[in-house]
Amino acid sequence: MKLIFMGTPDFAVPCLESLIQARHEILAVFTQPDKPVGRKQIMTPPDVKVCALKHGLTVYQPASMRDGTAMEIIRKLEPDAIIVAAYGKILPQEILEFPRYGCINVHGSLLPKYRGAAPIQWSVINGDAETGVTIMQMNEGVDTGDILMKRAIPIDIDDTAESMFDKLADLGGKVLIEALEKLGRGELTPQKQDEALATYASMLDKKIALIDWTKTGAEIHNLVRGLYSWPVAYTFLGGKKLKLLRTSPCEKSGESGKIISLEPLTIACGEGSVIIHELQLEGKKRMDAKTFLVGHKLCVGERIGE
Repeated sequence: MKLIFMGTPDFAVPCLESLIQARHEILAVFTQPDKPVGRKQIMTPPDVKVCALKHGLTVYQPASMRDGTAMEIIRKLEPDAIIVAAYGKILPQEILEFPRYGCINVHGSLLPKYRGAAPIQWSVINGDAETGVTIMQMNEGVDTGDILMKRAIPIDIDDTAESMFDKLADLGGKVLIEALEKLGRGELTPQKQDEALATYASMLDKKIALIDWTKTGAEIHNLVRGLYSWPVAYTFLGGKKLKLLRTSPCEKSGESGKIISLEPLTIACGEGSVIIHELQLEGKKRMDAKTFLVGHKLCVGERIGE
């Protein structure tokens, strides 16, 4: 097929790579404008742009999709379909309706569950046993279009949002190619989403990263891995922010927020507890808990979160 690809972060790169390897004709790539990154605010291109230029593809970075400029480019290119993966911009109706096969989105959840901006993180935070990828025909709603294909994969107990991003990005590329092959042969029947089953995965907010030790050990463990590697779950120790980077749930119990063991470092929760494996104190490097305890003399019964 003759395709236009729209995507921005690293999640979208495997989809673009898969399309290239499958020998689809990529007419152009649309991605977000370069942005300043880091303390020095160095202008940095999106991952998709880097990938596209590596393959010699034409790249467009419009500030708006609604001023007619993007539509003019698309009209001249005449794509069979527009593939969208984590682009980060809303497409107007005229763009959605222009290609022969419309605009096809690669979404990181099993729709209609987790529509919205952060489906992968919320699936981990909520302790789901599985998630997946949905290939969807886009409409003007937020992830409300007809489903073309879905593929599920398990979420392991130690998976983080970061590890699931990688798994789903790779899966998305594979399922996308399969969907396009079937679509071209007329073998796909779009399925309406069941609105009664729809949930929304709101954008992450740093406010949710503060750990509430009255929650269960399982809930806190899920929060830690669901917020890794951004914004990262945290608590306080001696008035300083303490980020928790890797934990595991434990059945041992005690008064919530208190240390109940140092070998390994274990904090009691409202029900059960969590073992802390890696952490980072404000102003310090990340380290494993055993190394941390060498330089910080904590005691059983000491309260965390203050």
